[in-house]
Amino acid sequence: MRPLLTHLLPAARELAMCDDGVRIKGLARSHWIDYPRATQALEILERLLQTPQRERMPCLLLHGDSNIGKTQIVSKFQRRHPPEYDEGKGVELRSIVAMQMPPTPEQPRFYSSLLFELGAPFNAAARLSALENLSRALLRKVSARMLIVDEVHHLLAGNYREQRASLNLLKFLANDLKIAVVLVGTQDAVMALQTDPQMVSRFARLEVPRWQETEAFRSLLAAFEMILPLRRPSNLARREMVHAILTASGGLTGEVSRLLTVSAELAIRDGQEAIDLGHIENAAQTLLS
Repeated sequence: MRPLLTHLLPAARELAMCDDGVRIKGLARSHWIDYPRATQALEILERLLQTPQRERMPCLLLHGDSNIGKTQIVSKFQRRHPPEYDEGKGVELRSIVAMQMPPTPEQPRFYSSLLFELGAPFNAAARLSALENLSRALLRKVSARMLIVDEVHHLLAGNYREQRASLNLLKFLANDLKIAVVLVGTQDAVMALQTDPQMVSRFARLEVPRWQETEAFRSLLAAFEMILPLRRPSNLARREMVHAILTASGGLTGEVSRLLTVSAELAIRDGQEAIDLGHIENAAQTLLS
């Protein structure tokens, strides 16, 4: 007799009826789960993208601990606005251009990374002015309206002069191209921006905090349960499970996802088909080893 699987979303129900190997492999797929702070961040990013060009464009610093879900938020936003090919101009238009801040904040490395993301051929040994001019020209050509720079806390790897030069570079691009600049990084990114009063005034800040034992976190766990291909409900939102998951994950969204994925695999392998406290504890030990 086929289980009803009413605790799962339709796609997860279909996967749950597969054999164990297929289900375990399916656990590795990435999934997006909405939660209030992510929804708020996506709404702010959308407003920034839709802001008409003006002299002082609004900008954002999205910050939080490593593995809290910042990069997943901006990736979700990018998927909402994929590139479009303009056949008339023969150009791929990109309203959003995203890159990572290089490990050290030298300006030539920044522009080289930006040009790489734009798919442009360039000479990495070229003078800074040539790299800068090419970057500006290409951002205009693709009709960029937003530049997202992840790992911006790498600014602190440079000396004070390099930090200021990189911050001035970001301000220059925002002013010159009249685009919104979104910086993404850890709490160290807040420290990096505080060295420049103009950056503090220009960049609104939105923190993605660690989870606590709240109704929002219970809702997140309930949503996770709906996509894990287990044939029995786990009741992850019950208090003892919430406490165990928070303790093992440190309240980090990425760690919650890893913990539940490993726990689900354990529940499939031992035939229980539902996550219990023992699975959470064993998964936590597995992830630590």
